[in-house]
Amino acid sequence: MTHPLPFNLLASARQSLLENGFEPDFPVGAALELSTLKANPPRIAPSDDVRDLRSMLWSSIDNDTSRDLDQIEVAESLPDGTIRVLIGIADVDAFVHKGMIIDRFAARQTATIYTEVKNFSMLPEQLSTDQTSLLENADKLSVVIEFAVGKDGSVQGGTAYRAVVRNQFQLAYNGVGAWLEGKAAAPPKVAASSAIQAQLKLQDEAAHAMRAARFRAGALSFEKVETHPLFADGQIVGLELARKNRATELIEDFMVAANGVMARLLRDHNLPSIRRVVRTPERWDRIVELAAQHGGNLPPEPDSKALSDFLEERRKADPEHFVDVSLIVVKLMGPGEYVMERPGDPEIGHFGLAVQDYTHSTAPNRRFPDLVAQRQVKAMMAKQDTPYSDQELASIAENCTVKEHAIRKVTREMSKRIAAVALQKDIGKTFGGIVTGVTPKGTFVRVMRPPAEGRVMRGERGMDVGDRVQVKLVGTDPQRGFIDFVRA
Repeated sequence: MTHPLPFNLLASARQSLLENGFEPDFPVGAALELSTLKANPPRIAPSDDVRDLRSMLWSSIDNDTSRDLDQIEVAESLPDGTIRVLIGIADVDAFVHKGMIIDRFAARQTATIYTEVKNFSMLPEQLSTDQTSLLENADKLSVVIEFAVGKDGSVQGGTAYRAVVRNQFQLAYNGVGAWLEGKAAAPPKVAASSAIQAQLKLQDEAAHAMRAARFRAGALSFEKVETHPLFADGQIVGLELARKNRATELIEDFMVAANGVMARLLRDHNLPSIRRVVRTPERWDRIVELAAQHGGNLPPEPDSKALSDFLEERRKADPEHFVDVSLIVVKLMGPGEYVMERPGDPEIGHFGLAVQDYTHSTAPNRRFPDLVAQRQVKAMMAKQDTPYSDQELASIAENCTVKEHAIRKVTREMSKRIAAVALQKDIGKTFGGIVTGVTPKGTFVRVMRPPAEGRVMRGERGMDVGDRVQVKLVGTDPQRGFIDFVRA
C-alpha cells in the first residue's frame, strides 16, 4: 500500500503520546515556576557541604546532539594500582523541588520520551538542556558518586557528596568510540589535549575491567538493532544503524557501577529505595530450548553465567544473526521493572546485569526515579528525614513500570512509522534480507540497507527464521507503520 501524501510524523508522535497516557505539553503554571527560577536561581558556589571540584579534568560523553547532560566523569590512578572514579550527576533537585508543578508533571511522565522527530522532555528544556545540564565550560551543582575500581574489576567502597563541577570536554560517543577502538583519529578536542587523551584511556581501562568482572559473574550482553532517521531539508531521507562502541560501553559500565553504589548507600543508611530489577526468567525452559536449537546446553535452572557464555559463543559463531538470538532472549526474559525495596527485604536483583544492588540514579534530567534517588541521598547526607514515605515510593515505582511499558509502545510505533516514511522512495526496489519471524500473523524480514523490518505479503511459503532472502518493497503505510515486501 503506497502513501503518496506527506505524512506528519510530529502530529502522529503527539497523538501516540496522548493515546498512551502521556501529556505532550507542560501544564499551566510551569512557565511561572521557570520565570521564578530564572529570577532566583540556586547559589552555585562551594560551601561547607559543597566541595569545589571545578579544577578536575571532567568530561562528558553522550550523543552528538544531546544537550540534556546528566553526568560527567573523571578518573585517577592510585598508588595501590586501583583507579578512583568520580561520576558527577546533575543536581536537578536544587532547581526542581518536590511538589512543584514541574515536579508533579515529571512524576506523571516518569521520563523523557525520545521519538526521533521530537524529544518530549520530562522537565522543561530551559532546565534540562540549560540550567540543570552539565554543559561545557559552566559551573554546575552536582551530586558526585565516588568509588574505586580494583585490578580485578571489582567496585570497591563508594560514597556520595555534593560539589561544584565544571565540564571541560563535552564529547560524543561516535568520535570517542572510534578513536578508542583505533578505527579513527581522535576528535579535534581530544587531539588537542594529551591530558584528556590519557584521561579517557584511563577511564576506558577502568570500564573494561569492570565489564570483564561483570561478565565473569554472569552479566548478559545483547545486540539490538537501533536506527536513527537521516534528515535533509527537514525531511527524512533515510535510516542509519546505531551500534555500541567502546565509548557507549564506557559510560554504560560507569553508570552500572554508580547505580550500584547509590543503592548500597541507601541500604546501608537503612533507607527504602526504588530498585531497578529484572527478575529471574520464568520462561527459562524456552531459553534452554532456544540454546539447544543453536547447539548450546543450558542447565535446567536459571543460570546467568551459563546464559552469558552461550550468548558470547553465538556472537562469535554467527555475528550476523546474533541480533535475532538477542531479541528472542530479551523477550523471554521479560521486561525490567521498578520496585520499592526496604532494607532487609528479599533481594530480587538484576538478572541481566548479574548484580543484586541496583537503582536508577544517574539521569535525573531524563528519568523520575533518578530524581527521587537524588533527593533521598541528599537528605541522607544532610542527616534529614527521607522525603518519601514507603507508600509514596511504592506508588512511584508502580507508575514508572506502567509508563515505561507505554514509552516502549510509543517508541516502537514511531520507529515503524519513521521507517515506513523513509522507505517510501524505495518502493519497487529489491533488497537482501534475513527472515526474523514466522508467526500466525505473518512472515517478517529484516533488510539492513536501509535497516528496516517488514512483512512478506507474497511468496513467503517455505521461509524460515534465519533464511537469507531477496525481497521487493511493494508498499508502505506510515500511519500503521507497515512495510510490505514480496519475495523477489
